[in-house]
Amino acid sequence: MQTKKRSAASLVATIVVIVLVVAAMVVAGVQIAQGNTLTETAWALLPPIIAIVLALITKEVYSSLFLGILAGGLLYSGFNVVSTIEHVFVDGMIGSLSDSWNVGILIFLVILGGMVMLMNRAGGSAAFGRWSVAHIKSNVGAQIATVILGVLIFIDDYFNCLTVGSVMRPLTDKHGISRAKLAYLIDATAAPVCIIAPISSWAAAVTGFVDGANGLELFIRAIPYNFYAILTIVMMLTLTFAKFDYGPMRMAEMAQHLDDNQAARDAASESVNEKGKVIHLILPIVVLIASCCIGMIYTGGFFSGETFVNAFANSDASVGLVYGSAAAMIITIIFYLCTGVLSFRDCMDCIPEGFKSMVAPILILTFAWTLKAMTDSLGAATYVAGLVEQSAASLLGFLPAIIFLVAVFLSFSTGTSWGTFGILIPIVVSVFGANMGNTLMIISISACMAGAVCGDHCSPISDTTIMASAGAQCDHIQHVSTQLPYAVTTAAVSFVCYLFTGFLQTWWLCLALSVVLMIAVLLVIKAATKKAQ
Repeated sequence: MQTKKRSAASLVATIVVIVLVVAAMVVAGVQIAQGNTLTETAWALLPPIIAIVLALITKEVYSSLFLGILAGGLLYSGFNVVSTIEHVFVDGMIGSLSDSWNVGILIFLVILGGMVMLMNRAGGSAAFGRWSVAHIKSNVGAQIATVILGVLIFIDDYFNCLTVGSVMRPLTDKHGISRAKLAYLIDATAAPVCIIAPISSWAAAVTGFVDGANGLELFIRAIPYNFYAILTIVMMLTLTFAKFDYGPMRMAEMAQHLDDNQAARDAASESVNEKGKVIHLILPIVVLIASCCIGMIYTGGFFSGETFVNAFANSDASVGLVYGSAAAMIITIIFYLCTGVLSFRDCMDCIPEGFKSMVAPILILTFAWTLKAMTDSLGAATYVAGLVEQSAASLLGFLPAIIFLVAVFLSFSTGTSWGTFGILIPIVVSVFGANMGNTLMIISISACMAGAVCGDHCSPISDTTIMASAGAQCDHIQHVSTQLPYAVTTAAVSFVCYLFTGFLQTWWLCLALSVVLMIAVLLVIKAATKKAQ
């Protein structure tokens, strides 16, 4: 009965949204007919809003993304059918798939899918699952191990999502942790950790957007004020040690505990290679991490004389990950052949099987990139940047909190953190000047980074969110809906912290207050959840 009621409510909500969208498109058509341009206006935000709202209501991501893309094409072309088709498929989809960065990420995904299949077929994942159950005895231990591994792989968020998922999935399955919870732990230790790691592809991106100042020094000084990233880690640890969940995540965990035999059935449905040992999982992962690090510093010029830090700052993460993952796959195949766990034919069969396992995230990524192209062509970034510049001068004390909210909204709507950095950081620098002694500038840039990561964390069209779903092998919309209340809670606390930080401007005091406030809020939620049971 409850299921029927929820289905009916979803149907009604979907119909209401579609009616509102049609009404909005009619109004937009009238404005175009009157000669008004829709670019660089609030209309530019309509396509991602359509996609996100429909995805959250219908729980179906492909059609939701495509409808958002179609709306963007119609608005851009002035409702000309031929121009809309050309813009969507040529400028949008083909343009996104011909971008060298995006192609590199897709190749990395395919190779990593093949490596995961190799490790599973060799019996390495099953062996690690047996070992971990013998050595990690509790649900809490499994979650802490996942968090620690996620924190250690701080170089790149894509790499983090897929590697942590591959390694920890057997362990979390054995301890009855839902795939939704695993996806949250992966996502929460991807971008939030990368954005406070000075040696990472994210640090390189941020420093590249700062002109007239030492970008790396600015990044390091901004770390204590990056409340969303730090409080996300605090939240994970508090939830784990306090042993509670709330919202949709609680329901997912309860459903998993009621079905303790799911992991056993999953293992029984696959043919396990009895020759496999833990080394057949650990060595490929270690080689993958090392080779990807080498690949990234190679693209940054380390072997041409650059320092290690500068090589990371100048690295091309997309190309470096392709180099590293390709080298790791070759070494893994040679290792498996030498140890006799797989034949050459078995190894080759794993490559297309791995490709198949990555089809869903590749399709979602393609749609997400195309939607971003539609949003960019409508000038959404320019519109939001203008709003920030208008409010900056008169609200300096509240500017960090305002920038945080704007960054959250922009990143959530476009699904990109790096694009948000690129828009807002130059504005902040221009407002304050490249003065490293201006604490409010440091706080404002940190608020921009925190808000960008927060929006990226919440958005169903974010590539990092998509990667986390793929790494945990969790339904994408389930991951988004279960993670959203956690991300919103952390965002609310972070916003309050930026309100008083804009005036206190003392990092250790503000950081201590933020941690205490985060823990207090979670304990209140725990008490309320327990009372409601």
